[in-house]
Amino acid sequence: MSTRAWQDDAIREALRLYFIMGSNNCLPGVDPVQVLSEAIRGGVSLFQFREKGSGALVGDARVELAWRLRELCREHRIPFIVNDDVELALEVDADGVHVGQEDEAASTVRRLIGDAKLLGVSAYDEREAETAIRCGADYLGIGPLFSTRTKEDAKDASGLDVLTQMRELGMRIPIVGIGGITDGNAAEVIRAGADGISLISAISLAQDPFAASNRLRQVVDAAFAGMD
Repeated sequence: MSTRAWQDDAIREALRLYFIMGSNNCLPGVDPVQVLSEAIRGGVSLFQFREKGSGALVGDARVELAWRLRELCREHRIPFIVNDDVELALEVDADGVHVGQEDEAASTVRRLIGDAKLLGVSAYDEREAETAIRCGADYLGIGPLFSTRTKEDAKDASGLDVLTQMRELGMRIPIVGIGGITDGNAAEVIRAGADGISLISAISLAQDPFAASNRLRQVVDAAFAGMD
């Protein structure tokens, strides 16, 4: 019998509008807690704390921000995921950890966090996806689907065919599309087989994070409604 605490249907629902952010992804002088608060009000369904790259916080300041964002998510019953830091995730009692291909091995992370927490793994193609599933991933972040400059180490865009092919091969694991997604192409990502979309700058750099997230959520929900 499976000991997983999260069932696939609940994960798919959480993935609909997946917001990723660190303090260095926000406009200058803007409090990331306020950005997240507005984004949740607009319809964000899952949040990943990714404090990486140029200008990212370190040490106690990083931990303090993680606590503040985690408490906000807990207040609104939004899953709180930590990017590539098992120690921090356990310290703040995050709901899960997300790792990329260059981060700590997914199998190691699964062993460290146990079955009660979510494990997300980024994958670029079918081979990486199959390996992630074998290592215990609860969901996959597939992409970058479109070109993006937000992540300094991003690969070339794969296009939407990778999603279609994975579904045609019978991969039923929850999938969120990543990389270069906007309200203009989000519906295509859903129709190609993703359970949701994940974004950074489309929300974090918006002058009005509430309006940006609300628009994105409406596009995603409409895309699913059109497939029924």
